[in-house]
Amino acid sequence: MNLFNILSEIEQRDAEAYEKFTVSRRKLFKTTAVAAAGSTGLLAATLNKAFAADGDVADVLNFALLLEYLEAEFYAIGLNTPGLIPANDRNVFAKIGEHERQHVDFLRSALGGSAIPKPTFDFTAGGRFPTAFSNYGTFLVLSQAFEDLGVRAYKGQAPRLKGNRDVLLAALKIHSVEARHAGEVRLIRGLRVWTSEQETGGAPAAVYMGESPTMQWTVDLPPVVGPKLVQREGNVGQTVERVVREAYDEPLTKEQVLAIAGPFVRG
Repeated sequence: MNLFNILSEIEQRDAEAYEKFTVSRRKLFKTTAVAAAGSTGLLAATLNKAFAADGDVADVLNFALLLEYLEAEFYAIGLNTPGLIPANDRNVFAKIGEHERQHVDFLRSALGGSAIPKPTFDFTAGGRFPTAFSNYGTFLVLSQAFEDLGVRAYKGQAPRLKGNRDVLLAALKIHSVEARHAGEVRLIRGLRVWTSEQETGGAPAAVYMGESPTMQWTVDLPPVVGPKLVQREGNVGQTVERVVREAYDEPLTKEQVLAIAGPFVRG
Protein backbone atom coordinates (compact mmCIF):
# COMPACT_ATOMS: atom_id res chain seq x y z
CA MET A 1 0.00 0.00 0.00
CA ASN A 2 1.16 3.55 -0.78
CA LEU A 3 0.88 5.42 2.51
CA PHE A 4 1.16 8.77 0.77
CA ASN A 5 -2.43 8.28 -0.42
CA ILE A 6 -3.65 8.25 3.18
CA LEU A 7 -2.63 11.87 3.69
CA SER A 8 -2.91 13.26 0.17
CA GLU A 9 -6.45 14.56 0.56
CA ILE A 10 -5.50 16.44 3.71
CA GLU A 11 -2.60 18.12 1.93
CA GLN A 12 -4.79 19.20 -0.97
CA ARG A 13 -7.40 20.98 1.15
CA ASP A 14 -7.18 24.73 1.62
CA ALA A 15 -7.56 26.57 4.89
CA GLU A 16 -11.25 27.30 4.31
CA ALA A 17 -12.09 23.61 4.63
CA TYR A 18 -11.18 23.69 8.29
CA GLU A 19 -13.44 26.64 9.08
CA LYS A 20 -16.47 24.36 8.65
CA PHE A 21 -16.27 23.06 12.21
CA THR A 22 -19.28 24.12 14.24
CA VAL A 23 -19.25 26.55 17.12
CA SER A 24 -20.63 23.87 19.41
CA ARG A 25 -17.65 21.60 18.70
CA ARG A 26 -15.24 24.38 19.55
CA LYS A 27 -17.11 24.99 22.80
CA LEU A 28 -16.83 21.28 23.56
CA PHE A 29 -13.05 21.47 23.19
CA LYS A 30 -13.01 24.29 25.73
CA THR A 31 -14.92 22.36 28.38
CA THR A 32 -13.83 18.74 27.88
CA ALA A 33 -10.53 17.30 29.06
CA VAL A 34 -8.48 15.50 26.44
CA ALA A 35 -6.19 12.76 27.76
CA ALA A 36 -2.87 13.11 26.01
CA ALA A 37 0.47 13.90 27.66
CA GLY A 38 -1.16 16.34 30.06
CA SER A 39 -3.03 18.26 27.34
CA THR A 40 -6.45 19.78 28.08
CA GLY A 41 -9.61 20.54 26.18
CA LEU A 42 -8.53 24.17 25.95
CA LEU A 43 -5.37 23.08 24.17
CA ALA A 44 -7.39 20.91 21.80
CA ALA A 45 -9.50 23.96 20.98
CA THR A 46 -6.33 25.90 20.27
CA LEU A 47 -5.16 23.18 17.92
CA ASN A 48 -8.54 23.16 16.22
CA LYS A 49 -8.25 26.87 15.49
CA ALA A 50 -4.62 26.51 14.43
CA PHE A 51 -5.23 23.97 11.72
CA ALA A 52 -8.36 25.81 10.66
CA ALA A 53 -6.02 28.62 9.70
CA ASP A 54 -3.16 26.47 8.45
CA GLY A 55 -3.63 23.28 6.46
CA ASP A 56 0.01 22.38 7.07
CA VAL A 57 -0.80 21.89 10.75
CA ALA A 58 -3.62 19.49 9.91
CA ASP A 59 -1.29 17.48 7.70
CA VAL A 60 1.26 17.16 10.51
CA LEU A 61 -1.37 16.11 13.04
CA ASN A 62 -2.82 13.48 10.70
CA PHE A 63 0.67 12.17 9.98
CA ALA A 64 1.21 11.86 13.74
CA LEU A 65 -2.19 10.20 14.11
CA LEU A 66 -1.27 7.53 11.56
CA LEU A 67 1.81 6.57 13.60
CA GLU A 68 -0.11 6.65 16.87
CA TYR A 69 -2.79 4.38 15.39
CA LEU A 70 -0.05 1.91 14.46
CA GLU A 71 1.55 1.94 17.90
CA ALA A 72 -1.71 1.77 19.82
CA GLU A 73 -2.92 -1.20 17.76
CA PHE A 74 0.42 -2.98 18.13
CA TYR A 75 0.35 -2.82 21.92
CA ALA A 76 -3.35 -3.65 22.12
CA ILE A 77 -2.77 -6.88 20.19
CA GLY A 78 0.37 -7.70 22.15
CA LEU A 79 -1.31 -7.19 25.51
CA ASN A 80 -4.28 -9.31 24.44
CA THR A 81 -2.10 -12.20 23.23
CA PRO A 82 -1.90 -14.78 26.05
CA GLY A 83 1.61 -15.72 27.10
CA LEU A 84 3.41 -13.21 24.87
CA ILE A 85 4.56 -10.58 27.37
CA PRO A 86 6.21 -11.87 30.57
CA ALA A 87 4.59 -10.84 33.83
CA ASN A 88 7.63 -8.78 34.84
CA ASP A 89 7.27 -6.55 31.76
CA ARG A 90 3.53 -6.49 31.38
CA ASN A 91 2.98 -3.35 33.47
CA VAL A 92 5.49 -1.46 31.34
CA PHE A 93 3.74 -2.29 28.08
CA ALA A 94 0.32 -1.71 29.60
CA LYS A 95 1.43 1.82 30.45
CA ILE A 96 2.98 2.38 27.03
CA GLY A 97 -0.17 1.10 25.37
CA GLU A 98 -2.27 3.43 27.52
CA HIS A 99 -0.12 6.38 26.47
CA GLU A 100 -0.51 5.52 22.80
CA ARG A 101 -4.29 5.31 23.14
CA GLN A 102 -4.29 8.71 24.81
CA HIS A 103 -2.25 10.14 21.95
CA VAL A 104 -4.76 8.76 19.46
CA ASP A 105 -7.71 10.17 21.41
CA PHE A 106 -6.07 13.57 21.68
CA LEU A 107 -5.18 13.86 18.00
CA ARG A 108 -8.60 12.65 16.89
CA SER A 109 -10.27 15.17 19.19
CA ALA A 110 -8.09 18.00 17.94
CA LEU A 111 -8.69 17.12 14.28
CA GLY A 112 -12.39 16.44 14.64
CA GLY A 113 -14.03 15.48 11.36
CA SER A 114 -10.74 15.89 9.50
CA ALA A 115 -9.03 13.03 11.34
CA ILE A 116 -8.01 10.19 9.05
CA PRO A 117 -9.66 6.83 9.81
CA LYS A 118 -7.62 4.05 11.38
CA PRO A 119 -6.18 1.79 8.69
CA THR A 120 -5.67 -1.95 9.06
CA PHE A 121 -2.19 -3.17 9.90
CA ASP A 122 0.05 -6.10 9.06
CA PHE A 123 2.60 -6.31 11.84
CA THR A 124 4.42 -9.11 10.05
CA ALA A 125 5.30 -6.54 7.35
CA GLY A 126 4.32 -8.93 4.60
CA GLY A 127 5.96 -11.89 6.30
CA ARG A 128 9.20 -10.23 7.30
CA PHE A 129 8.31 -10.54 11.00
CA PRO A 130 6.09 -13.65 11.07
CA THR A 131 6.46 -14.10 14.83
CA ALA A 132 5.44 -10.55 15.80
CA PHE A 133 2.92 -11.86 18.33
CA SER A 134 4.21 -15.35 18.99
CA ASN A 135 7.79 -14.55 19.98
CA TYR A 136 8.54 -11.97 22.67
CA GLY A 137 11.92 -11.16 21.16
CA THR A 138 10.31 -10.20 17.85
CA PHE A 139 7.68 -8.17 19.67
CA LEU A 140 10.44 -6.23 21.44
CA VAL A 141 12.31 -5.59 18.19
CA LEU A 142 9.18 -4.12 16.60
CA SER A 143 8.35 -2.11 19.71
CA GLN A 144 11.83 -0.58 19.63
CA ALA A 145 11.53 0.16 15.92
CA PHE A 146 8.11 1.83 16.21
CA GLU A 147 9.10 3.96 19.19
CA ASP A 148 12.40 5.12 17.72
CA LEU A 149 10.69 5.82 14.40
CA GLY A 150 8.05 7.90 16.18
CA VAL A 151 10.69 9.98 17.94
CA ARG A 152 12.42 10.82 14.68
CA ALA A 153 9.11 11.45 12.92
CA TYR A 154 7.95 14.05 15.46
CA LYS A 155 11.34 15.72 15.33
CA GLY A 156 11.19 15.91 11.55
CA GLN A 157 7.82 17.67 11.61
CA ALA A 158 8.71 20.26 14.27
CA PRO A 159 9.90 22.90 11.74
CA ARG A 160 6.49 22.81 10.06
CA LEU A 161 4.88 23.80 13.37
CA LYS A 162 7.24 26.62 14.32
CA GLY A 163 4.65 29.23 13.38
CA ASN A 164 2.25 28.05 16.08
CA ARG A 165 3.66 27.74 19.56
CA ASP A 166 0.67 25.88 21.05
CA VAL A 167 0.65 23.18 18.40
CA LEU A 168 4.42 22.78 18.60
CA LEU A 169 4.21 22.46 22.38
CA ALA A 170 1.56 19.74 22.10
CA ALA A 171 3.70 17.82 19.60
CA LEU A 172 6.79 18.13 21.79
CA LYS A 173 4.86 16.75 24.77
CA ILE A 174 4.07 13.61 22.80
CA HIS A 175 7.59 13.47 21.33
CA SER A 176 9.22 13.37 24.77
CA VAL A 177 6.92 10.56 25.92
CA GLU A 178 7.74 8.53 22.80
CA ALA A 179 11.43 8.99 23.57
CA ARG A 180 10.91 7.61 27.07
CA HIS A 181 9.06 4.65 25.62
CA ALA A 182 11.98 3.96 23.30
CA GLY A 183 14.47 4.13 26.17
CA GLU A 184 12.37 1.80 28.33
CA VAL A 185 12.11 -0.80 25.58
CA ARG A 186 15.86 -0.63 24.99
CA LEU A 187 16.48 -1.19 28.70
CA ILE A 188 14.24 -4.26 28.65
CA ARG A 189 16.26 -5.58 25.71
CA GLY A 190 19.55 -4.94 27.49
CA LEU A 191 20.62 -2.30 24.97
CA ARG A 192 21.96 1.19 25.51
CA VAL A 193 19.11 3.68 25.64
CA TRP A 194 20.56 5.97 22.98
CA THR A 195 20.26 5.15 19.30
CA SER A 196 23.07 4.08 16.99
CA GLU A 197 23.15 3.49 13.27
CA GLN A 198 25.71 0.78 13.93
CA GLU A 199 23.68 -1.05 16.58
CA THR A 200 20.05 -1.48 15.49
CA GLY A 201 19.29 -4.44 17.73
CA GLY A 202 17.66 -6.25 14.83
CA ALA A 203 15.23 -3.42 14.01
CA PRO A 204 14.94 -2.33 10.37
CA ALA A 205 18.13 -0.48 9.51
CA ALA A 206 16.15 2.31 7.84
CA VAL A 207 14.83 3.37 11.27
CA TYR A 208 18.37 4.49 12.16
CA MET A 209 19.43 5.72 8.74
CA GLY A 210 21.48 8.92 8.93
CA GLU A 211 21.99 8.82 12.71
CA SER A 212 25.79 9.05 12.51
CA PRO A 213 26.84 12.62 11.60
CA THR A 214 29.68 14.13 13.61
CA MET A 215 28.99 17.61 12.24
CA GLN A 216 26.12 19.38 13.99
CA TRP A 217 25.04 22.69 12.48
CA THR A 218 28.44 24.28 11.72
CA VAL A 219 30.36 22.66 14.57
CA ASP A 220 32.84 19.82 14.08
CA LEU A 221 32.14 18.02 17.33
CA PRO A 222 34.91 15.43 17.94
CA PRO A 223 37.56 18.07 18.77
CA VAL A 224 35.06 19.91 20.97
CA VAL A 225 34.21 16.83 23.06
CA GLY A 226 37.82 16.12 23.88
CA PRO A 227 39.47 12.76 24.66
CA LYS A 228 39.65 13.04 28.47
CA LEU A 229 36.02 11.92 28.82
CA VAL A 230 36.77 8.49 27.38
CA GLN A 231 40.46 7.81 28.06
CA ARG A 232 39.68 4.73 30.11
CA GLU A 233 38.09 3.02 27.08
CA GLY A 234 41.31 2.59 25.14
CA ASN A 235 41.07 3.83 21.55
CA VAL A 236 40.40 7.46 22.37
CA GLY A 237 39.80 8.88 18.90
CA GLN A 238 37.44 6.14 17.82
CA THR A 239 35.47 6.27 21.08
CA VAL A 240 35.09 10.05 20.98
CA GLU A 241 33.62 9.83 17.50
CA ARG A 242 31.20 7.12 18.60
CA VAL A 243 30.06 9.21 21.57
CA VAL A 244 29.46 12.21 19.30
CA ARG A 245 27.49 10.15 16.79
CA GLU A 246 25.20 8.87 19.54
CA ALA A 247 24.80 12.23 21.32
CA TYR A 248 22.44 13.68 18.71
CA ASP A 249 19.17 12.22 17.47
CA GLU A 250 18.48 13.10 13.85
CA PRO A 251 15.05 13.80 12.31
CA LEU A 252 13.41 11.85 9.50
CA THR A 253 11.25 13.39 6.80
CA LYS A 254 7.63 12.37 6.35
CA GLU A 255 8.57 10.59 3.14
CA GLN A 256 11.26 8.57 4.90
CA VAL A 257 8.94 7.63 7.77
CA LEU A 258 6.12 6.55 5.48
CA ALA A 259 8.52 4.43 3.44
CA ILE A 260 9.59 2.60 6.61
CA ALA A 261 6.08 2.23 8.03
CA GLY A 262 4.50 1.25 4.69
CA PRO A 263 5.03 -2.52 4.94
CA PHE A 264 3.12 -2.54 8.25
CA VAL A 265 0.00 -0.87 6.83
CA ARG A 266 -2.41 -3.02 4.85
CA GLY A 267 -5.03 -0.46 3.92
